[in-house]
Amino acid sequence: MTAFLKMHGLGNDFVVFDARDSAFTLSAAQVRKIADRHFGIGCDTVVAIRPGGAEADASLLFYNADGSESESCFNASRCVARLLMDERGLARVKLLTKGGLLVASDAGKGLVTVDMGAPHLQWQQVPLAQARDTTSFTLEVGASSLPASAVSMGNPHCILFVPDAASAPVALLGPKIETLPLFPRRTNVEFAQVLDRGRIRMRVWERGVGITLACGSGACATAVAAIRRGLTGRKVELLLDGGALIIEWREEDGHVLMTGPTAMPFRGRVELDQL
Repeated sequence: MTAFLKMHGLGNDFVVFDARDSAFTLSAAQVRKIADRHFGIGCDTVVAIRPGGAEADASLLFYNADGSESESCFNASRCVARLLMDERGLARVKLLTKGGLLVASDAGKGLVTVDMGAPHLQWQQVPLAQARDTTSFTLEVGASSLPASAVSMGNPHCILFVPDAASAPVALLGPKIETLPLFPRRTNVEFAQVLDRGRIRMRVWERGVGITLACGSGACATAVAAIRRGLTGRKVELLLDGGALIIEWREEDGHVLMTGPTAMPFRGRVELDQL
């Protein structure tokens, strides 16, 4: 039997395995079974905590519900950061991901702030298959032409600014945009409604997962896109289906900071070979 933790950040939920002392690997088929909400444990993302070496307190691997691997998952990183800080009595930890090194700190009142580093804004960095001005470009989806922005937060994001996020066709357009040839690594898709200079309502289609209640990297990417367009100030509240995150794109060093809550509903054990 293998121990696991069930954690979530604003309803964006994870099955977390601690592989720091007993390394193991997960196949894509196992990840899909773990993530299955009817026949498995159920989650948006499966996370493996591994040794961090000399550079970090831990390294993280992220697996989407469809079994594919993701470079980053900021809500999951925030949850693991809280776990490690509580475990070791620390106020700050470093986490190594394939999307880059993250620094997380205790923000008080149960909140955790994660320094995401600087966003990647060049079209080659997102990446896109063709040159685009990532601040604003036209996205062709079937017969529709949609205004869009693109940002990489270590993983790719396509942001659509819409008049009403609540009625946006997330389930219809999300999977179509995710797999457009313009996005060679596929993409996460955010539908964002700017409410005022300090608030954005956002819904998200996550690459390899589908509609989720929250997406930390998506919230960061959306805030960056809005700031680049001059729609908001440099610190904004992102109102997601599962709750709110505070995102700041710091002017002095260009780093993006995300602050939000974490939760661990339960611990369990699973027989991976029996799923």
